[in-house]
Amino acid sequence: MIVREICLLLVGGLSDGEEKVLKKLIISLYRYCFIFLLVFGGTPLHAEDEFKFDCLIEPHSVVDVSTFEDATIMAEVLVGRGDVIKKGQALARLESNVASISVDIATARAKMHSKIDSAQARVKYLRAQKSRIDKLHKNAAVSFDQKQQADTDHKLAVATLQEAKSNYELAQLEQKRAEQILERRTIRSLIDGVVIKISVDAGESVEDRPIMTIAEVDPLNVEVILPENMYGSVNIGTRAEVIPLVKGGEKVIIKVVVVDKVIDAASNTFGVRLELENKDYKIPGGVRCDVNFILDEV
Repeated sequence: MIVREICLLLVGGLSDGEEKVLKKLIISLYRYCFIFLLVFGGTPLHAEDEFKFDCLIEPHSVVDVSTFEDATIMAEVLVGRGDVIKKGQALARLESNVASISVDIATARAKMHSKIDSAQARVKYLRAQKSRIDKLHKNAAVSFDQKQQADTDHKLAVATLQEAKSNYELAQLEQKRAEQILERRTIRSLIDGVVIKISVDAGESVEDRPIMTIAEVDPLNVEVILPENMYGSVNIGTRAEVIPLVKGGEKVIIKVVVVDKVIDAASNTFGVRLELENKDYKIPGGVRCDVNFILDEV
């Protein structure tokens, strides 16, 4: 049944969703092949060692890079398939003419200091005028109404100055907001990794689909499927020898980082994950390996 579904997917062509389904089917097929060999072979996959099993080396994570910008056109793709990228690196740029103009307008407004300057000059003038009228009022040279008018004019000028300062501060914030919107049009990587697929080219819409897919390959996940009778023998921290079945693959000793808490009832197995450093990206994701658990230390 699983093989039939895989063949139908391959014949019909694969969409992004179907690729994920295919991957799950392949993992299921791998699990049941393991059980077949385990049951009918009577021993683990390698009879020379009781605790030696097949394993699969996979990327630590696979990320579909996308954007939440609506109705957006891709302007430029800055990386290609197979490129090694760093966290924070620019991957692509969306069409941003309107956003760029908005930044220019906001920047111009943020530099406008004339309203504050004029308001400060008016406050200075009215303060001096108020001081003169106060003195004249004490000598009964001006009426109370004139003094009250001078006080009111000064208070209104101070309020106008405060409003000008507030508008200036808002203009600064609007500039930052416009710059952030423009920056959002540049798609950056959130992880170190390798580009494994480019899904959108320049001029295409990016709405409701990933732009590209990135695999984090340092560290790598080493996935192992073990029979139920080994549950409790392999724990987090258990060491194991792993040999990648690839040209130049060398034996390394690494530790278990994940042990499934649920046993698969259909296959009577459980999963274990080890973590393999891969700083030079020498080992590719997706290769098979051999793992030998060192249980005499436990």
